[in-house]
Amino acid sequence: MKQAIEQFCRYLSTERNVSPHTLGAYRSDLEQFLAFIDREQRPGADVNSVTHLLIRRYMAQLHKDHQKSSIGRKLAAIRAFFRYLLREGLAAKNPAELVSTPKMEKKVPFHLNIDEITALVEAPQSADSLSLRDRAILETLYSCGIRVSELTGLNVGEVDMDERLVRVLGKGNKERIVPVGDYASNALAAYLASRHNPSMDAPLILNARGGRLTSRSVARIIDKYIIKIAAMKKISPHTLRHTFATHMLEGGADLRAIQELLGHSSLSTTQKYTHVSIDRLMEVYDKAHPKARG
Repeated sequence: MKQAIEQFCRYLSTERNVSPHTLGAYRSDLEQFLAFIDREQRPGADVNSVTHLLIRRYMAQLHKDHQKSSIGRKLAAIRAFFRYLLREGLAAKNPAELVSTPKMEKKVPFHLNIDEITALVEAPQSADSLSLRDRAILETLYSCGIRVSELTGLNVGEVDMDERLVRVLGKGNKERIVPVGDYASNALAAYLASRHNPSMDAPLILNARGGRLTSRSVARIIDKYIIKIAAMKKISPHTLRHTFATHMLEGGADLRAIQELLGHSSLSTTQKYTHVSIDRLMEVYDKAHPKARG
């Protein structure tokens, strides 16, 4: 079983080209499952000894101290693992297919309103290179709705300043083209000018030492400006992506178009933003319609 997990992780890394974060999550989830099997059966158990009943017992144990979303992710990892083993002829069946995913609570994505996002992106006011960089980061995340990992992975040549387009490499190595708004385009141009117009294959966003910026550093940058504008909200870099999608939907954008811009493989993932829009619609209705409330 342990050997099979290592083989699966090599497959994810070399053939699926998953991110180090995703690979670490798969490995951790499968190693936790293996530890459970070792306790329930015996150390060194064969993959074909795993039954759907064993997986259900594992899920039941997780329910004691894990959220449903975390349990669902761990089950998805086990399913993917056995799907791989079955395809490679290393397992006779996929027992995880007989185990149902926990029903998730629907959470409305947290987003900022127009005044809040405006204050945040305009918070970097200095003309030094780092402030120009931070303004470019905030403007681009809100303007394009791209993931932080997608932004930090960009090179200068993947942004077309004339056409105001950016070529993004998303999850699963899927490429998409995303428009860049005027404010973000101007912020990027000012930042690149401060770097004396670097080469096309240079990283788009640099850290203070001249290397490629990491996703964790972007989170620290956003935290710094949240404190600066005295916002009493816990905001992650992903909040800007939620804000982009919500404001696009409220502005009348088609859900399919938003799906393409966000790089979602399934429309159901994008549909979570309709709950936000409906809440806003009801608020407007209650205020505007004379017969809305008794």
